[in-house]
Amino acid sequence: MANVMKRPRYAKMNGLLYPAMFSPKCFQEALEYKHKPGDVFIDTYPKCGTTWMQNVALYIFRKGKEMEKSTNFLKLAPYIDLLGIEGIINMPRPGAFKTHLPYSYMPRSPDAKYIFVARNPKDCCVSFFYHARNQPGFRNRDGEFDDFFELFMAGELAYNDYFDHLLDWYPHRNDPNAFYTTYEDMKKDIKSVIIKLSKFLGDEYIEAIEKDNAVLNNIILYSGFDYMKKMMPEMRNLRKSEDMDFTFTGLNHMYEFYKYLKPPRDLPEFAEVRKGIVGDWRNHFSVDQTERLNRKFLEKMKDTEVLQWFPIE
Repeated sequence: MANVMKRPRYAKMNGLLYPAMFSPKCFQEALEYKHKPGDVFIDTYPKCGTTWMQNVALYIFRKGKEMEKSTNFLKLAPYIDLLGIEGIINMPRPGAFKTHLPYSYMPRSPDAKYIFVARNPKDCCVSFFYHARNQPGFRNRDGEFDDFFELFMAGELAYNDYFDHLLDWYPHRNDPNAFYTTYEDMKKDIKSVIIKLSKFLGDEYIEAIEKDNAVLNNIILYSGFDYMKKMMPEMRNLRKSEDMDFTFTGLNHMYEFYKYLKPPRDLPEFAEVRKGIVGDWRNHFSVDQTERLNRKFLEKMKDTEVLQWFPIE
């Protein structure tokens, strides 16, 4: 691997890299949590449409009813990797946990449900770069894309290698308790994805859509990128207040971690939702980087349907 000058700040547990801003205790509890009947998990490699799918599932469960306040998102669709066992147990049901854990790291249950989203690795790499650069907890504000590309190719990022993560899930894509889609299909036809996912999650959710078209329209609206950019809570600016319940141990840990880092006051706002487009990689990849990633993609995804999901360019 080329000499990398700047790396995001990570920790490691059981051979798995994860953000250093996360509570080790909470991360361990996520790894050890025994999935229960009725649990729903949204799992992706980072920056492959997780937040978008969280919003889609959340509003399917809410049958199109808007959240009263944006911070409720952290309670109703929480990130299990930083949540802690108390938050896991107390999450309001029905709901969906977000995770980036590889399939083989999850203590799965045949009675739980799993939603998996894949994304073109080139766009994933670009989105992950901006996330790692702009999120203060990574301490990577002056990171360069060329360095990040090398880390992506070597699998030396949070949750390890993109290709291994995808291959870990791929054999289970058609399991009866699994639902999979791609970021690109969501961009192409979100209405179809919502209808299919509603059927997967339960009769009452597809019946709600079929009974009242406003339910479907609201799910599309409230999970849309314009709405998410407006309503997604700013994690970096969360404070202990009546508006946010910090009984979630992991959020409190992250808040204290940010204080310890003492980030400069002039940092730009961190946005969980950035562009939400397909093909932005063309504005970042060199010819050599494109060829190198294409070679790895073809090698790792040989004899899989993934080659049809993301045609080589």
